[in-house]
Amino acid sequence: MSRTLMSLVVFIIAVYLVLCAALFVFQRSLIWFPQPAAVVTADSRMKLSMPDAEVWVTTRERSGSRALIYFGGNAEDVSRNLPEFTEAFPGYALYFLHYRGFAGSTGSPSEAAIAEDALALFDQVYATHPQVAVVGRSLGSGVAVRLASQRPVQNLILVTPFNSLEEIAARQYPWVPVKWLLKDRFESGKYAAHIRTPTLLLAASDDDVIGRSSTQRLFESFPAGVATLKVVPDSGHNSISERGEYWRWMGDVLNR
Repeated sequence: MSRTLMSLVVFIIAVYLVLCAALFVFQRSLIWFPQPAAVVTADSRMKLSMPDAEVWVTTRERSGSRALIYFGGNAEDVSRNLPEFTEAFPGYALYFLHYRGFAGSTGSPSEAAIAEDALALFDQVYATHPQVAVVGRSLGSGVAVRLASQRPVQNLILVTPFNSLEEIAARQYPWVPVKWLLKDRFESGKYAAHIRTPTLLLAASDDDVIGRSSTQRLFESFPAGVATLKVVPDSGHNSISERGEYWRWMGDVLNR
């Protein structure tokens, strides 16, 4: 091998290693896209005081036994869901978690931190509402699955869910050794195996973000008879909630 060719190979390897290092350091900025809250009023917000952060929750308070906790996507302003969920599920108190760094919540988002926040929110809600349903959408499905494996969730609904974030990242960055670099793995399939809560998975028919095979693997990770998978027709990853089947199928579970 000539000296010039050797230098070129060394340069290419160096550039590749620098790119991998940059992805490792800045990966959370490629996963999380914090959003401000659109619905902000004094009576529609509550604060979770965590040891290292103050986390905001958009709420619709209601007395009674039933409550619904919602975990949104990685770039979602969950407060925008409040009007539609209020109309669709009038019998529920509603709680929409703003991840760290989102809508006034302090701190930085990470899988471990948000898992702690989810547990704290559930415990606070469960103290006054013994029947708690949990809905997780996209990346929030990973938060919801992990929570449901640790707490007595009444019903679990997963919207455009995935089996693991590693699968999704490997699909988007096939040239990167994702297995060794990824910090937040959201291994939903691992947690699903321990869930006994009735679970509905809603997939989009034309999802260009979450591959159907990943959703199918998650579905198959649940114990037999626990989960149901339905595909919302004529829908994409971001448009699934615009379809009537989305609200009807969730209502079949939550409004019984």
